[in-house]
Amino acid sequence: MGHLPPSSLIVLHILDDNGAMTHKEIVKKSGLAPRTVRYALKKLKEQNLIAEKFNFEDARQVIYLSRPRAVTA
Repeated sequence: MGHLPPSSLIVLHILDDNGAMTHKEIVKKSGLAPRTVRYALKKLKEQNLIAEKFNFEDARQVIYLSRPRAVTA
């Protein structure tokens, strides 16, 4: 999974547990600052650990979801 900052691990855990969420929902659920969540999402995208989906309900927002990962023993 490479080296990820603690904020990215928190965001990834939240997405794993709760499914697809918007940036605003992640901020609310995590208690992290919006800027910190943006940075965490950027790092997760760089590692290809999350995907972005278009939000048909509100075109101004993006929905983030974690990608399935292979389980290592």
